[in-house]
Amino acid sequence: MAPRLLACFGRRGGATASAPEEGAAEDQQQIAPPGPVLVELFSSQGCAASPEADAVAARLAQDSGEGAVVVLSFHVDYWDYRGWKDPFASAAWTVRQKAYVEALRLDTLFTPQVVVHGRAHCVGTEQDALAQAVRDAPRYPAPAIKVTFQRPNPTTLQASFTGTLRSRVEGGAASVLVALYESGLVTDCGRGENKGKSLLNDHVVRRLEKVAAVKEGASARKTVSGSVQFPLWDGFRAAKCGLVLFVQNAALQVLGVQHFDLPDNV
Repeated sequence: MAPRLLACFGRRGGATASAPEEGAAEDQQQIAPPGPVLVELFSSQGCAASPEADAVAARLAQDSGEGAVVVLSFHVDYWDYRGWKDPFASAAWTVRQKAYVEALRLDTLFTPQVVVHGRAHCVGTEQDALAQAVRDAPRYPAPAIKVTFQRPNPTTLQASFTGTLRSRVEGGAASVLVALYESGLVTDCGRGENKGKSLLNDHVVRRLEKVAAVKEGASARKTVSGSVQFPLWDGFRAAKCGLVLFVQNAALQVLGVQHFDLPDNV
């Protein structure tokens, strides 16, 4: 059987966007609508405060309006030694959080922590501080990227991207990254600080890959393309998952965000 090929445009913050036509203004940031703000939550099922932060982030995404906020939840692994091993934790997410500690000139790691657009942070349970950080975040146009999906084999999802950035690259060279996340995850916690609780986790990052690298100074009309392959896990269901593509410069500041739903039959 030939591999299935599926295509879609991002729905949130760029669902109807298309690449600029010839003769269009160079600075698409002047005419394109503002895209989403990226909120990254660093948490752990082993941390007593993380369930509340999960709920705060989920409410923010739900109540902020169509496409205004995109949440990604990164489960770190440094709580695993405290009696409960988080099934979604990864050392790679701890490394990502450490990079933010350095970029934001913080003193230490902690959970739950929220990083907003790579520019500000707060404790994940502080709803008012989080809302203010989202309001203060610069709003860049969402990239105008098209994605096609293939399943080269039953355990792999391939995503191929092409389109324009719609924001000028500033603050150093940038990476175009894409996260595959899963929502609706329920875990009965048998040990640790959340012992006896049934934990609900949404927007949990399962994979994070680099689509392309972009030089500093690249214009808003810069075309980028690339493909990534995501190894899939047991129980993968497209209806529970989505993709978030975002552009991040050398200072870890986010310059644009686009969300994609996965087709049900991918």
